[in-house]
Amino acid sequence: MISLLIVDDEKIIRRGLQSVIERQFPNLFNYRFAENGQEALELLRQEPADIMFTDIRMPIMDGIELLEQLQDHPVKPEVVLLSGYNEFEYAQKAIRLAVKEYLVKPVIREELFAVLERLMRDIRMREERADKAGEDASLAAAELVTQHLTQKDVGDAITQNQLKQAGFSWLDAGYRLGLLTRRSGGSEPGSTDAASFRNQIAELLQGHIDWMLTRDGEGGTIMIARDPVIFFQLAERWRLSVYESQLRIAISESVQGIEQIKWAYSQAKQTLKYSIVLPELDVLDYTSISERYERHVVPVELIGRLSNLMGMGRGKEMKQLLDQILDVRIISCCEIGYLERISQLLNEELFDKVFHIYGNRVLDLLRPYAYVGHIGNFDRFEHYYTAVEQLLESLDRFIQDRREQAPADQNTMQKVLAYLQTHYADNLNMAVVSNHFSLNYSYFSQAFQEYSGESFSNYVRRLRLDKAKELLVHSDLKVYEISDQVGFENVKHFTRLFKDTEGITALEYRRQRRLFENPIRG
Repeated sequence: MISLLIVDDEKIIRRGLQSVIERQFPNLFNYRFAENGQEALELLRQEPADIMFTDIRMPIMDGIELLEQLQDHPVKPEVVLLSGYNEFEYAQKAIRLAVKEYLVKPVIREELFAVLERLMRDIRMREERADKAGEDASLAAAELVTQHLTQKDVGDAITQNQLKQAGFSWLDAGYRLGLLTRRSGGSEPGSTDAASFRNQIAELLQGHIDWMLTRDGEGGTIMIARDPVIFFQLAERWRLSVYESQLRIAISESVQGIEQIKWAYSQAKQTLKYSIVLPELDVLDYTSISERYERHVVPVELIGRLSNLMGMGRGKEMKQLLDQILDVRIISCCEIGYLERISQLLNEELFDKVFHIYGNRVLDLLRPYAYVGHIGNFDRFEHYYTAVEQLLESLDRFIQDRREQAPADQNTMQKVLAYLQTHYADNLNMAVVSNHFSLNYSYFSQAFQEYSGESFSNYVRRLRLDKAKELLVHSDLKVYEISDQVGFENVKHFTRLFKDTEGITALEYRRQRRLFENPIRG
């Protein structure tokens, strides 16, 4: 497993990142956590990490000092910096300290996944380069093709002379590229036995000519063959072999020349996605998949209705909606992007929203279903459907139980909000307010977010900004006087926050609003 260290002084951010990553990449990372740079250094001394996410501003030791300390560290992780919009000068300094990636808070899911995929690709390629020295001559020759597949600079492209010397000149006559995977007990084998997998394939292909096995730079196994019949023969031999796992081969259309290998590889990757709806096929051919032109409108409205029913105890209606959303008759004839989009919306509109509202209290419930977040984790569509159905049932029961406790919670939270409306200018924090209402600090934090839909600090900050905007329009107080009256510690913090939130300065806001309310008449 890949070792991932998350360094942030806010627990909800640490656990939130873990939850999002686990659903997209289940069982791939070994997680460790630190609240500040000093704690992170101690963990790294005990055991190195492959990847480290770190915030900039933290108590005791901030992210920049942590990066400076790491410069002399014997084994450095790949570093991803987490930063707010207003911390660019810190980010510039971090870049000089060899930060690999940079993410702006709040972190966008797609950007997070893209960063992780790039880092994992770099880690795998580094591991593969380390192993290359021990490969035999045939694999060393095939590595030339891998390099061409993964190279970014055209100047690094493999030459015709190199192909001829390696015995691969037949690529110019035409070939198919196949992406080979195997399933055992519903899971993909790990990278540790990738070499053994290739050896098994090579044994079954003895006697055939004009084929090669290589790697794709992402841990996958690629087979290139002049005659496409070889792929079907390989699948048949695998079925008759003693291997318990199922071999799945996704092949491209016929292409010519090494220059077309990236295009062929992209076709094979796209074709492999269809294995979830075509589980009976050992060989999936791009030429048949590409004929799926029919497009259906993604059922966004149905997913919204399903979200509204969560926790209402109306399981029969939820089941009917799920049957319409994941209608196998439609999905089996559509492009795979249709199912991918549905899966993405179920994550965003249902599962992520529940986590956002209930936080760590629902984390243990979501964790066993982390694999639901990506359809690539499933052999068959019916397995995906069952997993989604079971997760919905569990979340529905969880929310029902919470709503039974809600009346008392709502009464208390209403009093809390009324208190904040009156005391927003005081020196407020969660400890002060939770003590005032005789509530447990941790319970108060979770209950407040659940009731209001946002964290305590965000709510207070927004409330103070709203009060400040009222004073800017309806009073002649100076900006520093308004900042003090609504409860900000200093005017510098207020002005920066106001500009970040509204996009204009406080004085510009005042002039603009007064102009709207008192337009100049000609």
